[in-house]
Amino acid sequence: MAEEKELNGITEDANTPVSDQSVNTGEASGESSVVAIQNTSTTEPSQNIKISQAPKKTLRYTGRIGQTFVYLGKLFRMFIFQSDWKVIPMAALIAGLVSMAIGSGLFVSQEGTLQGAFALACVCIWNGFFNSIQVICRERPIIKREHRAGMHISSYVAAHLIYQMIICIAQSLITILVLNVTQVKLNLDPLIFKDFRMDLAVTMFLITYSADTLALLVSSIVHSTTTAMTVMPFLLIVQLVFAGFFSLPESLNGVSDLMISKWGVQCLCAIGNYNDQPAVVIWNKLVSSGNKIEVGPGLTMMDILHEVEELGLRDEVLAQLGKANYNAKYESTTANVYKSWGILVLFVVVFSFVTVAFLEFIDKDKR
Repeated sequence: MAEEKELNGITEDANTPVSDQSVNTGEASGESSVVAIQNTSTTEPSQNIKISQAPKKTLRYTGRIGQTFVYLGKLFRMFIFQSDWKVIPMAALIAGLVSMAIGSGLFVSQEGTLQGAFALACVCIWNGFFNSIQVICRERPIIKREHRAGMHISSYVAAHLIYQMIICIAQSLITILVLNVTQVKLNLDPLIFKDFRMDLAVTMFLITYSADTLALLVSSIVHSTTTAMTVMPFLLIVQLVFAGFFSLPESLNGVSDLMISKWGVQCLCAIGNYNDQPAVVIWNKLVSSGNKIEVGPGLTMMDILHEVEELGLRDEVLAQLGKANYNAKYESTTANVYKSWGILVLFVVVFSFVTVAFLEFIDKDKR
């Protein structure tokens, strides 16, 4: 009868050469390293088998490209089996709520476009943060073990970047679909592509992906999901405050230039033709309080507004108010759009490299 011996949880048949045996030591993350057990003496079946005290671990895929696809496959399995797919319907729900709030004025008037651009930038940044704020910190122990076994950090981060890029593209397209269904005005003249919706989709994708890579960087620094979720609201508030939507002191303009939100809002206003739209806020305020404003004996501001409407000059007045509210940052030019896109791409590149740099020292992390 074959004599069996058990070593470290591995059952071995004494009649079978141990050199033909191997054990899969993969972690729960789905990636595996193959440990080869070498037989140093196999002259007779009854002899004691000598096992190396420190078996060498080698990754099945040792190349960087091979490892990238291994981890990419793991991420897609997690998307299906660990409910990571929930970010897709959540993006649709948020887009629906925002479109109900700002859809009637978006790309119709200057005030509506600025408010809508700010709201859309918030949606994109929220989606990006929520996509990846926990993805690295939740598996830090696994990353440490796999890195010591030969995993390339650049391959690991590249897999996340490819996966998150696909998720961000899907979220951007879903947001465009929701805006279209809710009848938001999307028939503007395009600047870059042949369809305005493509200009809008690319802009929202770059905002979302920039926020996504920033959250990936934060996830590589913090050591727990609790800390990551604590930091995320603070990051979101900072992005919103410095988006250029609020009046801030001149001394803070440099801080605003470092925000994803600022360049996102600026690009959305540029492709939305902000400067050529009417300004309605002054007219609306005059209408709401016109009866209280006397401009002469027995003559109120409301009487003048009625006279302007009867003469058919209302649209002309609103257009002139819009020209008086011209903003060079929102000028509808390809140079302006390409500048904003380029800065958002630069954010992605910088955040990605810094993420790799932090994770390269993960073995020294004693937390």
